Amino acid sequence: MARSFRIGQIVPSSNTTMETEIPAMLRAREAVEPERFTFHSSRMRMKKVTREELAAMDDESDRCALELSDAAVDVMGYACLVAIMSRGAGYHRESQARLHGVTRDNGQPTPIVSSAGALTEGLKLLGAKRVAIITPYMKPLTQMVVDYIEAEGLEVVDSIALEIPDNLEVGRRDPALLKEIVQRLNTADADAVVLSACVQMPSLAAIQPVEDALGLPVVSAATCTTYQILKALDLKPYVPNAGRLLSGQVG
Repeated sequence: MARSFRIGQIVPSSNTTMETEIPAMLRAREAVEPERFTFHSSRMRMKKVTREELAAMDDESDRCALELSDAAVDVMGYACLVAIMSRGAGYHRESQARLHGVTRDNGQPTPIVSSAGALTEGLKLLGAKRVAIITPYMKPLTQMVVDYIEAEGLEVVDSIALEIPDNLEVGRRDPALLKEIVQRLNTADADAVVLSACVQMPSLAAIQPVEDALGLPVVSAATCTTYQILKALDLKPYVPNAGRLLSGQVG
């Protein structure tokens, strides 16, 4: 009998994408690998992507970790990149350690993955030193993401901020639009492209086509999070047609 794993996600209340893209990737993996997955979420309130709402939302993450640990999930993903990055360089390490402590104190010590940490780690695993990124955020938040990535030792050679403040609107975007937007991104000096530096902006359907067109590794916050979820479960980090990071040949 195939082993089944429970995937927990801590998500913003207005996020609709991580509960579709991560299950989609792991369902695609189920077609070629024996493991099976179920999905479980707890929500933190957030409607507008502003620094103030992000901070208030992040304060709820301990409650969410506690709730998910009641379900004895096998791994938890903190599915909001910019909430972590808005709290200062390297904060994903502090957040992951604290949330793990919450689960441990509840008698269910659980590996914690954050989309912020997963993104920078995924880029490093690909050997990237210079990256180009697309975000849906306003320009000040996009600069904050750039600063966070660069504090992790990577250089951001270009960025595009789509300046969409409403998180629901971000989640309704057609991922095919990214195939056109990426053409405006300066990738000449980039080692990799972050097609969506946001867990809410859909991008999965565009990852492989854009990677094939550019000839560069292409990732998103969601694909990097999926990689780290699989590694935390000690499973092969493979998802078909989801970019080089999830090819099963990295790390």
